[in-house]
Amino acid sequence: MAGVLETIAVPRASVFSSARLAPIADSSSSSGRRSSVNFSQFRGLKFQPVRSPVSLSSQSKSVRRSGRVVCEAQETAVQVPAVTDKTWKSLVIESDLPVLVEFWAPWCGPCRMIHPVIGELSQEYAGKFKFFQLNTDESPSTASEYGIRSIPTVMIFKDGEKKDAVIGAVPKTTLTTSIEKFL
Repeated sequence: MAGVLETIAVPRASVFSSARLAPIADSSSSSGRRSSVNFSQFRGLKFQPVRSPVSLSSQSKSVRRSGRVVCEAQETAVQVPAVTDKTWKSLVIESDLPVLVEFWAPWCGPCRMIHPVIGELSQEYAGKFKFFQLNTDESPSTASEYGIRSIPTVMIFKDGEKKDAVIGAVPKTTLTTSIEKFL
């Protein structure tokens, strides 16, 4: 696999802004059908060039260009405010609205999958529900107080009491159903 990845070359973003790449053989099909990839339809990634000094000496005939690919979706994601051990009581327990808290950690892959869903729900239920995220690495006492053994865990609190819990990266409909029970 590493050998395959080393041989893949991605041209600069300006090269395929509206162009189609040449058809490539589909290795998974036995019929040898060809398919083509249209990068202009996908707008989630962008190429960000890295400026570095390039010396053009007579001995060096090749110029190495570098850059990085960044995900534009990260720039548009809704940021749900954080709650910590110190702010837990004032933001969650004493809240006049029901509160949804996502228990997560930065190293957790499924947590990153559910972040955009929590962000969408926070916009949809603005004014009816409060949404917070608690990093279990930074606030371990609150996580252990509520018996968090697996992340992501989403808990709903109403009138200072834990009312519901959903464990794992679940679809938006599952979280919506849990939220609707407490409106």
